[in-house]
Amino acid sequence: HLRIEAKPAFADMQFLEDRLYEYNAEKTGVDDGQWLAIFLRDDQHTIQAGLRGWTWCGSCYISTVWVHKDLRGQGVGTQLLQAAEQEARRRGSQRIILSSFSFQAPGFYQKLGYEVFAVLDEHPRSHQHFYLHKWLR
Repeated sequence: HLRIEAKPAFADMQFLEDRLYEYNAEKTGVDDGQWLAIFLRDDQHTIQAGLRGWTWCGSCYISTVWVHKDLRGQGVGTQLLQAAEQEARRRGSQRIILSSFSFQAPGFYQKLGYEVFAVLDEHPRSHQHFYLHKWLR
């Protein structure tokens, strides 16, 4: 029976991710996937900024970039992206792919050399969803 779960266990979500990764690796012949996480923590080890993503098959996928509101505009986001780009290159990635809503930071990414390759209008309502990428040279 199908069961909708609004608050699934992390382990169950990870199970699905792992099965999809196995399928993708089987179909492409590439099994080099690795998580990528970069954090800025304060003296109490509280996360003040961070980036989450993964590398696989020659690309780096960034799913989350967050900087505490008190640190925004101080270059922390740029440092996170530059560190991710450096690590992605080290892992053999040729490009980075990410997305941003219009009310988040598409302009920030564009200033760092990311190019918009698609825009979904009215997602979410009254906004746009930007899809960006950057070739790593």
